Amino acid sequence: QVQLVESGGGLVQAGGSLRLSCAASGRTFSMYALGWFRQAPGKEREFVAAINRSAGWTAENTYYADSVKGRFTISRDNAKNTVYLQMNSLKPEDTAVYYCAADQSNLSLRSGRGGYWGQGTQVTVSS
Repeated sequence: QVQLVESGGGLVQAGGSLRLSCAASGRTFSMYALGWFRQAPGKEREFVAAINRSAGWTAENTYYADSVKGRFTISRDNAKNTVYLQMNSLKPEDTAVYYCAADQSNLSLRSGRGGYWGQGTQVTVSS
């Protein structure tokens, strides 16, 4: 069982930055693929970024939606059981509730079928 708690959301002006954090419970954090999804009002939830489960000395692969590529960076700190989403050059269209997700399958996580989800944190970007 994994519990995820997001933090770091808020109100920011266009062009600004925010860093979201997602703290996870459990002792096998490194065995989970982690990701961020978002849902804007009236829209379906969409994939934002993901990072594969850790595999020894190999750097974890990361994946991004085209809409955030070059602006957002996902990273993980297995010692702190935390995954981060650094968001730069924010745009009004980035406004949404951001959800953290985890799954032991890299593919399930990226497809939105992750087994564990956080409660979400609101990000609002003003123009």
